[in-house]
Amino acid sequence: MMMAVSFTRAGRLYYLDPGEYSPRVGDRVLFPTTTSPEIAEVVWGPEWIDDEVGGLPVCVGMAVDADVLRDKENRKRRAEIQVSAQRLIREHKLPMKVSGIDWSDVGHETGRATATVFFSSPMRVDFRQLVRDLANTIDAKVVFTQLSPRDDARVQGGVGTCGRDTCCSTFLKDFDPVTVRMARDQDLPANPMKISGACGRLMCCLKYEHPLYEDFKGSAPAVGDRVESPEGEGRVVAHDVPRDQVVIKLDAGGKRSVCDRASVCSSRKAYESRG
Repeated sequence: MMMAVSFTRAGRLYYLDPGEYSPRVGDRVLFPTTTSPEIAEVVWGPEWIDDEVGGLPVCVGMAVDADVLRDKENRKRRAEIQVSAQRLIREHKLPMKVSGIDWSDVGHETGRATATVFFSSPMRVDFRQLVRDLANTIDAKVVFTQLSPRDDARVQGGVGTCGRDTCCSTFLKDFDPVTVRMARDQDLPANPMKISGACGRLMCCLKYEHPLYEDFKGSAPAVGDRVESPEGEGRVVAHDVPRDQVVIKLDAGGKRSVCDRASVCSSRKAYESRG
């Protein structure tokens, strides 16, 4: 049995063995960590899987009111730590921006509570004095972790050029490589301003339709090829991948004809077979 949970809205999925419990989607469960169980929301209910999966953490139990109250207090504490961190960053005049805070209150009486500060910066930053000052301010251990531009965009959230919430902050869990070639294959402008996302890197959505373009160009006649079409012979001058069509300039009169890829490909084979 296996289920998937997330600690934050649209956050990364973590897989968990439900153990003796049977939570439903939307239920809050306790996820075991190195410090103390943390509340996570079930986004994929328990299911039997065919593959052998071992070593999964086991669900500690269902979250009760006391756990929810503790989680609420921790959220408040994280907000307070973020304000303190931002103030000290300004005082130290460091080129960094706080992206998020993680807080573990376990063992606060013994000094083992830990605050993890996630930040972004265009360069390497010497924040040793900042760590000491923040630790003294909040009376806890402090760890600073630098995020990549894509991870920072996911944490911050935002709206893409399409007018919708960014993919990384809604449903995208893992970042696959995105290359300029994907933009070229889709005949998109090479202007970085038009093909870059909120993170400043190439938009993740460039890879969504790329397999379609690869399949099209693998079976359709290339631009410049001579082919036959239902309207006569001609030369391919353009592709219309979303519509699965090719644009042909006919030999007779120079007229342009738009034909389905299937009809042109089959006609092209017949044209080549005649030599």
